[in-house]
Amino acid sequence: MPKVIVCRCEDVTLRDVQHAIEKGNCDIEEIKRYTGFGTGPCQGKECVWAVARILAEKTGEDVPPFTSRPPIVATAMKYFARPDESDEK
Repeated sequence: MPKVIVCRCEDVTLRDVQHAIEKGNCDIEEIKRYTGFGTGPCQGKECVWAVARILAEKTGEDVPPFTSRPPIVATAMKYFARPDESDEK
């Protein structure tokens, strides 16, 4: 079977998710902790639907998305702003 990537950020494969389910992880939060999917830069925006679908096919139940968690410390907006040209002189 070819390698099917489910989470590109964390390089989690279809086989990894299936293995997690076989080990008894039948909740999307448990699969997230077991495989690490959804913890990369996209925070699950690209992969949560795929894992939820795989889990739903195995369990036959609807799967709610995992809980997203904000950063521990808020980042000030000044770090995202472009420097003003007058500040550089």
